[in-house]
Amino acid sequence: MSIMTTETTGGTGMMKNSTLYREFQAEREEILKHKWIESEKAGHDIGFERALTDWIIKHRSKWRKARQSATANPAS
Repeated sequence: MSIMTTETTGGTGMMKNSTLYREFQAEREEILKHKWIESEKAGHDIGFERALTDWIIKHRSKWRKARQSATANPAS
């Protein structure tokens, strides 16, 4: 039996709408794309941890800068 209160359901909705959560989701999607691409190249599933580490080393900095630029200067 699960008891859902306004506090727990409201908190979840608020969390999903937070900027931090949206950024986490966007970053996770990029890591999963990277995992798929690198797994295809390798001919086997490289796993999430390897993809995560590889993406952080090779792509995270540029990806974050590009997102910050896009947020600061949205196209009209």
